Amino acid sequence: MKKTLVILVQFLIFLSAKEGNFINPIISGAHPDPSICRVGDDYYIVNSSFEYFPGLPIHHSKDLVNWELIGHGIHREDQCNGEMNLVDVQSDGGIHAPTIRHNKGTFYIITTNVYSPLDGKPAKMINFIITAKDPKGPWSEPHIIVGAPGIDPDIFFDDNNKVYFTGTHSPGDMNTNGIGSIWIQELDVKNWKLINKRHSVMDGKFGLHTEGPHIYKEHGIYYLLVAEGGTGKNHSVMIAASKNIFGPYYENPRNPILTSRHLSRNYFVNNVGHGDMVELSDGRWYMVSLGKRNDINGDSNMGRETHLTPVKWEPSIVKWEQVSKDRWEPLRYLFPVAAPLTGRVERFTPLPFGDKPQYINNTVNDDFIDDNLNLRWTFIRAPKNNTFSLSDNPGYLRLFSQPSSIENRKRFSFIGMRQKESDFTFEVKMKFLPHDDGVESGMLHYQKEYNYLMSTVKKVRKKFYLEQKFKGKNEKVIALKKVVLKKYDGDLTLKVESKNDKYDFYYSLDNGLNFSYFNTVDAIDMYDGNYTGALIGLFSTSNGITSQDYADFDFVRYKDYIR
Repeated sequence: MKKTLVILVQFLIFLSAKEGNFINPIISGAHPDPSICRVGDDYYIVNSSFEYFPGLPIHHSKDLVNWELIGHGIHREDQCNGEMNLVDVQSDGGIHAPTIRHNKGTFYIITTNVYSPLDGKPAKMINFIITAKDPKGPWSEPHIIVGAPGIDPDIFFDDNNKVYFTGTHSPGDMNTNGIGSIWIQELDVKNWKLINKRHSVMDGKFGLHTEGPHIYKEHGIYYLLVAEGGTGKNHSVMIAASKNIFGPYYENPRNPILTSRHLSRNYFVNNVGHGDMVELSDGRWYMVSLGKRNDINGDSNMGRETHLTPVKWEPSIVKWEQVSKDRWEPLRYLFPVAAPLTGRVERFTPLPFGDKPQYINNTVNDDFIDDNLNLRWTFIRAPKNNTFSLSDNPGYLRLFSQPSSIENRKRFSFIGMRQKESDFTFEVKMKFLPHDDGVESGMLHYQKEYNYLMSTVKKVRKKFYLEQKFKGKNEKVIALKKVVLKKYDGDLTLKVESKNDKYDFYYSLDNGLNFSYFNTVDAIDMYDGNYTGALIGLFSTSNGITSQDYADFDFVRYKDYIR
């Protein structure tokens, strides 16, 4: 008898010397560019999703360290058509760097869809806003903000009831030296239009690739928080302050306020940057930021993840002002100091709320008995109609064998979940008896269309083969291992165990009672930039022919282990 999907408690960070601490990252597995807001005692984080669908994952927490995925901002087909194209969007395109805010009972997410036209013209930056009364959804159709150039927008609700749009790059593109610019303009949220004059408030004074702006008002002062240095080793968080929303903004002389650029690649996290801050109800502050774990040579299959850092406000002198002929006085602003005791994202940090320990809840058992897919499942681009069904064979996920292969800008029959840790087990049981030759189904570990590892059953004449293939960047697909499945009756269980930076693959023809060893692959082959992180999941293709075949997946088991 099938069981409901259960998220099991895997690990409690409440042990020996680590008691009273939480562990970073707080949201693991391909969750970059975090933005956070608080409503009462509830916290919400939204992340970039690029070409993944559903897009804009939204997590909820009561304590800043235990986060539950509750929905997505982009979750319907009608939200990703026309200018909001997520159908044939390019790799690393799609939804970038959102901001989530709450005002007068409504949640707002403002973000950018980056789409490169098929005709080779420059990429379009479509800035838009979606709204919801409940962060779980449903979310509105996208309200496109016309005449808003650049990426990474922010929405700010001032205490005078005015609303402001903060964007990156003015007048709409990167400068030739790669230094970004920040601009601010008033926004009419009733008509979704920019109004009045646009103000360029920061013209690359922070340094290379100034982007990801957020505006706050604290202590009667406006603060402009930005990312700097690109998304690699020099990534960082910078801040400036002004008495006026439109500036002039004075850079914090102690910038950057958070980075890992000064640390060894041996440190547990690299590429730290792109932050957002939140004030707790008791007046304390915290910052969320992205970072890439150092699992192998400063890299990680999980890509960029969400980390949490405490913040304290301290004064700094931004300039000296002449107040009389022979007297100068310092102009001081309070600025946030991230991780005030160490100045870096720590693997272990004291809990924000000492009586609320952290649980890591990554284990998934999915028997596909619900009417809807679990929120953990995701597609590469908005899927075609009839890609899958939960009703054709109740209790199974039916994945149809479409002709399309794994290519950039293409949609194909794959559904996966984000890899959360380097060490994990992933097991799937399927029924697969195709009618057509060349059809194959099984397991796919996916980084990009140019970097993946698949283990599939394929029919060739009257025989069935279990074959493993690997695609590396700038390389052709190569066959790693192939065996004939003797006495194959259509039932197969596949399993991968990742440990010690190796993937060990097994298969079973007797419902998992006995597993046979299949192959071992070096996990480092799956590292390739990790801009979006790895998915592991289910795949089926008819390899270019029109077919009525499909695979029925009985269950999926995922469990990971924290190093």
